[in-house]
Order: sequence, then structure tokens, then C-alpha cells
Amino acid sequence: MSIENTIKKSPKKIPTLNHAVIDSMSHEGRGIAHINNKTTFIENALTSEEVNFIYNKQHSKFNTGIAVEILKASSDRVPPICKHFNICGGCTLQHLDHQKQIRFKTSVIQEQLKHIGGIETKNILSPILGPESGYRGKARLSVKYVHKKQKVLVGFHEKNGSYVAEIDGCPILHPSVGERINLLKYMISKLSIYQYIPQIEVACGSEVNALVLRNLQNFSDDDIKIINDFSKEHQLQIYSQSGGMETITPITSDPKPLNYKLPKYDLTINFEPGDFTQINHAINLQLVDLVVSLLEIKPEDKVLDLFCGIGNFTLPIATKCSSIVGIEGNKNAVLRAKQNAIFNNINNAEFYTADLTKELSGTPWSEQQYEKVLLDPPRTGAQELCAHIKKFGAKKIVYVSCNPATFARDAKIITEQGYKLENITMADMYPHTSHMETIAIFA
Repeated sequence: MSIENTIKKSPKKIPTLNHAVIDSMSHEGRGIAHINNKTTFIENALTSEEVNFIYNKQHSKFNTGIAVEILKASSDRVPPICKHFNICGGCTLQHLDHQKQIRFKTSVIQEQLKHIGGIETKNILSPILGPESGYRGKARLSVKYVHKKQKVLVGFHEKNGSYVAEIDGCPILHPSVGERINLLKYMISKLSIYQYIPQIEVACGSEVNALVLRNLQNFSDDDIKIINDFSKEHQLQIYSQSGGMETITPITSDPKPLNYKLPKYDLTINFEPGDFTQINHAINLQLVDLVVSLLEIKPEDKVLDLFCGIGNFTLPIATKCSSIVGIEGNKNAVLRAKQNAIFNNINNAEFYTADLTKELSGTPWSEQQYEKVLLDPPRTGAQELCAHIKKFGAKKIVYVSCNPATFARDAKIITEQGYKLENITMADMYPHTSHMETIAIFA
């Protein structure tokens, strides 16, 4: 990697090179070096490597930088699959062998459990693996017209920056979008409001793929024609969003419903472009199977699904148990879950809207007993719920987490109530990034 490709903002001033030997890696996937008794986090550096780097931020307690020359490479280093890896902030681990990414992520889960939760575990199930590229069917792309370049940019933000990375494709995104970045840029540049579209939401289903254009001004009639022509040519449904999520409206005429299939359970999960869905469909199929298996559901069981979303886990579980109750804070998601239950002829599932970070006593569902409980909270975790999880009387709890730190905190709370952490595993939901999905079973 050359300095010129890394630092573009000050062409007249060549940054000072600094030498470092990488001791370990941070949870975010940055190399860690100790220079003059100060910790420095270095992008694009792996454990045991010797690098030349430049500082990009200096703080009182730590510094950050980016490696621009690899003097001694790790045997785990591989060529990135994307030519924009050194600039784009969408991925952080493409330079690390994929199998080593899995080991790294598993070690992060174990370390967080030990450090935050005070729990040591070697009971690790085989990881859930899937495609390493073209997997991302849910994303938010930034859009920016750059006056100096006289062009529209579409992509993720640059590493350590607020600027939109200048890319012409993305091998991580679903091919229907990742292979059309240049075409998207050209289409937007032809619109009358090309300077007033700050982002594009990507939402891909099993059969239909959609884009939501955030528009700060109204589209003209000519704009609508340009968008519809693009939609037909590339088989992408396109929506506008002028305000909040409730303003998402189809531009494409006669849009088909978005959905994904869970064929093992003969289920179709319908969703709207603004709904939360897992970004990796292939991993989600396996994740659903694993959760159902770990719960060891019996036909007579009553199950509680907390943070149920649009029914991704609830409906498959409903096909195995006597009854299931799904709770979710987002009322639109609850509405969609109810609709999905009706669409799939599921009659033993109930859904309620509730803020799961607050006191829940007095609600009919919270006063009942359940044989099994499933938790699938957002990144902030489920601290408040876990403090009272024993009240449900569940013999088994399965926890699905997208944040190892909050999971470790919650695992400690759950074990303090008499449950034992039996097994954990990792689902590689986000290959080439430092993110992961943790699945744990308590009994």
C-alpha cells in the first residue's frame, strides 16, 4: 500500500512514517502496538507484523493510525477481495484469512465473557458459516455530490472519516446493488435533485430487491421517469423517503411484496423496505435452525420470544410448540409479525408491543410462565430484562446477540439468577468485518 493511496487530503505534505511491531488485535480488528508507553491502534495491521504507519489521531491516553507499509507480513495476511478496502470503511478484516477471522471473533467472545461477565467457557459449538461475498442484503449507503470532483458518490464512509468513499463497486453487497454502484451514481446524477439525496437504503428479499432513496426535496416528473426506467432495466424496486419511516412510498409502479423464505418450515416472511431484517439470508436460515434446535422444543411447550421483530424466530418456533408469545418494542414490526402469522396460517402465536427496557409487571404476558425463552435484543442488550428473567420459570434460555460486550454483561446477570451457560457459538453474519452474532444457551 502506498502513502499516496492512503492520504489524499494533503498532497503537498508527505506524512511522517512511524515504525511499529504489532502485539495483538483489538476487538474492532485493529492492530495494537505500544509506542513510548502509549497504546496505538493501527488499521490494516495484524498480530506479529512489523509495519510503517502514520498517525491519524492522537489522544491523551491512546493514539490511532493506519499502516501504509507492511515490512514483515503475518502468514495470516491475504489480499483483500475488494480493491477499495484501503479507503472504504465498510469492512475492516479483508486482509485477514477468513478462517482466522472466525478464530479471532470466537476469541473476542470468550475474552469479553471472561473480562466483563466473569465467565470462562470452552464449550464452543461449531460456527455457522456462509458466503464470504455478495451476502449483504441490508445496508445504508451514503450519497454525496462533491463539487470539487463534479460527481456523485455512492458508498460507505471512508475509514476513520466522514467523507463518502469513492468506489465503483462492492463485492460484499448483494450483486443486484454491489455490481451497479456506477450505474446508481449515473442515475442519481441525472436527477434534478441530485444534490438532495443523502442516502440509499438497500433491502433485498428472496425474489425482489429494493432501494429507498432519501429525498430532501420532491422529485420532478422527469425524475420519476428516470427512476422508473432504471427500475425496469435493472429489476430493482425503488421507493422514496421524504421524512420518517412512515413516508416510505413506492416510486416503482405495481411493486411486488418483499419477502424471504424459510423453506424448512414452509414459511414466507413478508417485510417492508424499512423493516429490520438480518443482512445475511444464508446465515439467517442456519441461525433459525440452530435456535430451534437449541431450544429443544416439545409439542406441549409454551415459548416466549423477546425482541421478536417481524417474526423471524417466532413463526418457525410456532410450528413446533403449543403456543408462543412474541414481544417487540417497534409497533410496526409487531403489526408485520401479526400479518405474517395470518399469511402463514399460524394460529398459536400472539404478539404484543412493549418497551422491554422498562418495568413490565402487570402486563398479561409478563405474569405467565414459559418452558423456553428466546432473547434477540439490539446491540444495547437486555440488561433490564435479564435482571428479572427468572420470573418466567423457563428451563432453557437461548440468547442471540450482535454485541459480545453487552452479551457478556447480560450473561453474568443471567447466571447470577441460577442459570448455567452451557454452550456458545458464533454465526459469521458479517464476514470481513469485526461484527459477529453470538448464540448462547442457558439452562
